[in-house]
Amino acid sequence: MAGSRLRRGGIIEGINVTPLVDITLVLLIIFMVTAKFATAPAVPLDLPTASQSEELQTIFSVVVPRDGSTRVDGAAVDDEVLAERARAALRQAPELRAVIQADRGVPHGRVMSVLDTLKSAGLTHVAFGAVSEPESEASAEAAAAPPAAAASEDE
Repeated sequence: MAGSRLRRGGIIEGINVTPLVDITLVLLIIFMVTAKFATAPAVPLDLPTASQSEELQTIFSVVVPRDGSTRVDGAAVDDEVLAERARAALRQAPELRAVIQADRGVPHGRVMSVLDTLKSAGLTHVAFGAVSEPESEASAEAAAAPPAAAASEDE
């Protein structure tokens, strides 16, 4: 027997997909009907409101202005006081995160010193704050500076 033959003697040339389509459509109809019943109606809830809410401060913000001083809550502090305040804030909120907002003109070493102070105080989650430039300033700076590829082609 070289190939399958029908009872009438013809060779089967393809798969009959009609039963597959029938079963698929029946399943689709069943899913559509049961989906209507599966959605529960919304239960109206009257939730209580809090008369007083305590907002937890989970961000310890450190500002380093252009002069290189360190400010916490608007007050200038040295590295020892910064470490003490960071430890105190960490005791109150174990999930405390620190954000260092340094001016663009501050030397890199000063920012790293503040970062080391925060790390030694126990703060492991430290981020750096950034200010987005207005589009007009950014596009003016981009237009004023020639691209490096164009400068190398001219030489």
